[in-house]
Amino acid sequence: MTEATRWLTETEQHAWRSFVSLQEKLVGRLAREVQADSGLSGADYGVLVHLTEVPEGRLPVLALAKAVEWEKSRMSHHVNRMAKRGLVVREDCPTDGRVAFIAVTPAGREAIAAAAPRHVEAVRRLFIDPLSPAELAMLDQISNRLLEGLDKDCL
Repeated sequence: MTEATRWLTETEQHAWRSFVSLQEKLVGRLAREVQADSGLSGADYGVLVHLTEVPEGRLPVLALAKAVEWEKSRMSHHVNRMAKRGLVVREDCPTDGRVAFIAVTPAGREAIAAAAPRHVEAVRRLFIDPLSPAELAMLDQISNRLLEGLDKDCL
């Protein structure tokens, strides 16, 4: 026997839809601004951020896919497009033939270094500056609580 669906109240539905709309608009706007200024797509930027945040500048394909919340096939196709542009390379693991790494190239590092200042300016203008310090702290607390729940509820 299944439980009855717990439909959202009007207040809950409004909060959910407001959040979804905010997320879509913010991510879309940031992606368009990065692309217009640097030629990097929002997806390119996200991949390069994850690669440049690790000291070695490389991650296993599956770890990178998990970090950006993509399926393995999407990651593979996107990495192939980025590799054709010289932003990343695919490397085989010398100790395990089943594992492949994605590594940022010098051109990839240059591309993100050029794009990052404008991206940060846009994040500040669109996301940070409109909020008070107390609102930003509350948003951080709420986001972390939701992320913890998502990490526990992995599919």
